[in-house]
Amino acid sequence: MRTSVYMAFLLLLFSCNSAQKEDHQIIEVNKAPKSPLIDGTAMDACWGNSEWLALDQLWLGKAYSTDDFNGRYKLSWDEEALYLLVEVTDDVLFDQHKDPLQLWWDDDCVEVFVDEDNSGGPHQFTHNAFAYHIALDGNVVDLAPGEEPKLYNDHIVSKRVTEGNVSTWEIAVKLFSDDYVDGGNNTPKKLSDKKKVGFALAYCDNDGSKERENFIGSVFVPGEDKNQGYINADIFGTLLLK
Repeated sequence: MRTSVYMAFLLLLFSCNSAQKEDHQIIEVNKAPKSPLIDGTAMDACWGNSEWLALDQLWLGKAYSTDDFNGRYKLSWDEEALYLLVEVTDDVLFDQHKDPLQLWWDDDCVEVFVDEDNSGGPHQFTHNAFAYHIALDGNVVDLAPGEEPKLYNDHIVSKRVTEGNVSTWEIAVKLFSDDYVDGGNNTPKKLSDKKKVGFALAYCDNDGSKERENFIGSVFVPGEDKNQGYINADIFGTLLLK
């Protein structure tokens, strides 16, 4: 009896360890002919070679109007970084917390989720994946393994240009592997053709409330609790670099 129980435990352990993320919302991303200049103007050749993708999945909050929020984005890459062009229509840009490490998710911000090896799985207090919150002032925040927020401004270069209600964010993201160590000597991974990267994008929208009013993502999340991106990289879509 003990032998049977032990064998069942080993089979369960093996199946858990060998589980792989199921690829979904697979997006083919074209390589940039030249690295874009991160200036928020969207004039680079790579953006003319990329299609707009929708940022329209309501993860938190009530239904919103297109005047309140409307979002779309483009993607590109080269060996050095993943590039994003994010266009957001938002009638109010709100930044109530001047300390970038205080309640950063309740201010207007773009959130970029990346899983360098597309492995999926938990990542809330690990670097199995990153959930970069890019604030209106350009600061980049994520939770570190010590369960404390840290600035990761050296991981991302961004520029936001706002005209009226429309903000254009141009973003370059360096990708790091699971063995990233805060304060250590870390080298960004080189990107290459046919590489898969776990990815999702989101926007925290707050028009003046104590807490964010909406959280809008790029991927469909099943179930009632759709605020899973900061915890579970399994919900990320999959980018296929080409």
